[in-house]
Amino acid sequence: MIRIMKRVLAFFLSLFVLFNGSYAKDYKAVLVADIDSGRVLYQENANQLNYPASLTKIMTLYLTFDALEHKRLHLDDYLIVSNYAANAQPVKLGLPAGSKITVEDAIKAVAVHSANDVARVLAENLQGGKEGNFANLMTRVANEIGLQNTNFENSSGLPNDDHMSTARDIALISMAVYKHFPQYWKYFGIKSWTYNGKTYTNGNRLLTSFPGCDGMKTGFTNKSKYSLVATAKQNNHHLIAVVLGAENKDVRADVATKMLNLGFNKLGSNNFSVEKTTVPVAPTNPVAKYATPSPVQNREQPQYFNGNIGIQFGAFSSYEAAANQAKKVKSVTGLVADIQQNESGLYRVRVNGLSETSAQNAKNSAVANGIDCYIFH
Repeated sequence: MIRIMKRVLAFFLSLFVLFNGSYAKDYKAVLVADIDSGRVLYQENANQLNYPASLTKIMTLYLTFDALEHKRLHLDDYLIVSNYAANAQPVKLGLPAGSKITVEDAIKAVAVHSANDVARVLAENLQGGKEGNFANLMTRVANEIGLQNTNFENSSGLPNDDHMSTARDIALISMAVYKHFPQYWKYFGIKSWTYNGKTYTNGNRLLTSFPGCDGMKTGFTNKSKYSLVATAKQNNHHLIAVVLGAENKDVRADVATKMLNLGFNKLGSNNFSVEKTTVPVAPTNPVAKYATPSPVQNREQPQYFNGNIGIQFGAFSSYEAAANQAKKVKSVTGLVADIQQNESGLYRVRVNGLSETSAQNAKNSAVANGIDCYIFH
């Protein structure tokens, strides 16, 4: 009896703090739910449209995980960085155009550092070389999973007036990642990650401050303000809290903490009914029907890239024509070409970083198969 009374008291105390604390009006929407059942334990404005900012990247990674699951990608594949990806702002890894990053490092860059340039790299490599195509895929799959009020315009969450979602929908896609791809959930719990000698710290403070926290993602733009999805396991319960539109980092962390505590206390009391609503996740992921062929990548011959010589395999007025040329180059030489748009709008098909011998051999193979090209230094 004493134990039950303590739980009841803790539940009421958490409600009092949530509604009467200094942060009570400093956010736009909140939701806390049980990940396993989808039961909503508490919500405010959960179906209100908001800008999701970098919480968008949860969907980007969902589609990346699907590509891994169906062998369209491998963790050690190399992805090419385009000029468009390299120019992403403001949070980025700073990868130069023409460089490469492995799929696993790309996942970590997005999950830990929320790198906008790497989100674009994943988008372009996964869906026909254009971020817009990938955003359309994101929205189609989101609708099939059950997201009712979400529209994606890009892979990163950078500002766009038509790029909208809700706390409920963000909770749902987060649950879908956990249920459909549990083997990749670990990436959302990485506290810090080192790449090229620089260490990046996860912006989710709850990973180090809240007992049992195992994920998931932060977000910010000037329009969206500060947002957070935080998940935690305690006493055989796995909860998710979504906070949208907080005034600052302190508010989003504190409100997420209060929401998780409220949820665990509510479940522990056994005397309080949960909300009648649930967040149902599609039982299986619906990506397969939209799957495209394996993206352009260089997995089998990274040893080519050990010099400072380049080859250009033509310049084209459309991206599609350049992409077709890149496929021909890959089939003939084994090299993965980058598609770069120059100042005049032409799409150049180029391979950089070759040794003199590798460049000459590749040129000879290309010319022998009817592909015009030239070597540059």
